Amino acid sequence: MTDKLIIFDTTLRDGEQSPGASMTRDEKLRIARQLERLKVDVIEAGFAASSNGDFEAVKAIANVIKDSTVCSLARANDRDIARAAEALAGANSARIHTFIATSALHMEKKLRMTPDQVLEQARLSVRFARNLCGDIEFSPEDGYRSDVDFLCRVLEAVIDEGATTLNIPDTVGYAVPELYGHFIRTLRERVPNSDKAIWSVHCHNDLGMAVANSLAGVKLGGARQVECTINGLGERAGNCSLEEIVMAVKTRRDYFGLDLGIDATQIVPASRMVAQTTGFVVQPNKAVVGANAFAHASGIHQDGVLKARDTYEIMRAEDVGWSANKIVLGKLSGRNAFKQRLQELGITLESEADVNAAFLKFKDLADRKSEIFDEDILALVGNDTRTGEQEHYRLVALSQQSEMGERPQASVTFSAGTQEHVVTSSGNGPVDASIKAIESVVASGAELLLYSVNAITSGSTESQGEVTVRLQLGGRVVNGVGSDPDIVVASAKAYLAALNKLHSKNEKVAAQG
Repeated sequence: MTDKLIIFDTTLRDGEQSPGASMTRDEKLRIARQLERLKVDVIEAGFAASSNGDFEAVKAIANVIKDSTVCSLARANDRDIARAAEALAGANSARIHTFIATSALHMEKKLRMTPDQVLEQARLSVRFARNLCGDIEFSPEDGYRSDVDFLCRVLEAVIDEGATTLNIPDTVGYAVPELYGHFIRTLRERVPNSDKAIWSVHCHNDLGMAVANSLAGVKLGGARQVECTINGLGERAGNCSLEEIVMAVKTRRDYFGLDLGIDATQIVPASRMVAQTTGFVVQPNKAVVGANAFAHASGIHQDGVLKARDTYEIMRAEDVGWSANKIVLGKLSGRNAFKQRLQELGITLESEADVNAAFLKFKDLADRKSEIFDEDILALVGNDTRTGEQEHYRLVALSQQSEMGERPQASVTFSAGTQEHVVTSSGNGPVDASIKAIESVVASGAELLLYSVNAITSGSTESQGEVTVRLQLGGRVVNGVGSDPDIVVASAKAYLAALNKLHSKNEKVAAQG
């Protein structure tokens, strides 16, 4: 049994299934490059068969990433698997991940298939995939709630057909650590050819135990791959958190005795990038990557840390990528310095024209904000570089008037396609007035599910505000993120960004795993 724990990141696939967390091709590519710097072993880039957009994203990532294995999810049918193989054709190292449900509930209610039909479908799909790719992962969806005898039959069959990794999902987050660990061990002991595949765990966080269950699957069950996401992103309550798994195994190597290939100093940059790209803000008390993860308010704790850090800190902040906010650029900085910093932050723009456009936005920000931090640049580039159909709506100008005792008003100039609109409205506040002004023209009919404001950098009233707006329309849920030193402007940008996503015709087909 290997002493290395394989880290399988599914931020770009399962994490993207969070309502409103869908990403553009360029956003996915940027995060994939950061995951490669993090030295993630396997990057699940998407579900190639779900849409043309996801196919293109998987293909782009496969063609660029060289040091990590690039994986695409596929349902257990020839069309999905062939589409995944096509998207992965340019990968330096490729994996096809195919799945079918095996619990009685899913087979009867969702698939409407008999157990024998499911067994045969699993066998044939892995056989077909193995002829297209040398690295095949198989997942029995809702595996933890499946009948053990039937599950063993399926797993034995797919190993015989060439599956190299077996992943046992706790799809609905029902497991508890001890039981899940023993479940994995039972499967490994009862499947005759279990030693011919690497065993993997994939746990959801519905009961808040995804990390604990995954670690139990590793320690008690003998799994050697963990499927996880940055910031624990994922549908419902999320997935197993990559940063918590990595630092638990690193910090308690005395207990787990496992090696990792991860560069932990890239954890915080990855966390920030995912949060700013998706609009899912990290809670301050989140382990490892939360703003308070290494903060000490108690006088007793502060005194202890000053005397000896290990009195209250079991890991060092700098080991996971935390550092003091560093001023990297200012209004006198040149284009080459800006371009170099983009590269250091893992941001690759498509063309020189895109670099020039981003530089102009940077200079505009520098004129309004004296200190420019890495977070500012990530927000500026991440939120302001949009392509194609997504740029249908664009903020041109905004002015607002607000006095105590008077009803605020806002005048918004924005473009919709080739037409420019100038509209004024009043509201309960300048943000409300601005959104009402936009809606008076767009008339989207969308329901506002979330409005959230977050400071991009802490400790200064000069910080850019980052606003997240979540809209729902016709069953679609989208996030829009906008940033600006002026919160009202950031709010208008975020609202228009969400409208852009609603305007986009690219639909996603969600897959469970």
